[in-house]
Amino acid sequence: MRLAVFKALFQHEFRKDEDLEQILEEILDNSYDEKAKKDARRYIRNIKEHLQTIDDLISRYLERWTIDRLSAVDRNILRLGTYELLYEKDIPIEVTINEAIEIAKRYGTENSGKFVNGILDRIAKENAPKEKFEL
Repeated sequence: MRLAVFKALFQHEFRKDEDLEQILEEILDNSYDEKAKKDARRYIRNIKEHLQTIDDLISRYLERWTIDRLSAVDRNILRLGTYELLYEKDIPIEVTINEAIEIAKRYGTENSGKFVNGILDRIAKENAPKEKFEL
């Protein structure tokens, strides 16, 4: 499910005139069960709604970089991970970060995994809801 959300966010970078939710629907094929599709749709809707807050938060943790200078892969993995850390209350921080690292290793550069880990770890420590530390 996270992979479908990441792919939709990534494709939207190159198809800005198209609706993000429609791009997701193109990705959600029969390999996804109904729960995964429902979760992916919720993620996309909420990421769209909170995108400015998410981008502003990520930007606070970028040293000598702007969010626009990040690769499209790293930027959208960070968006997905930051969204999940802040707004998905029942997913442990470690799961979010580990899943983001795996996507980064698969689709990013050789340094993407470490980079994503560092940014999301700092975002989690300073911004994740307190109850997530008890999961």
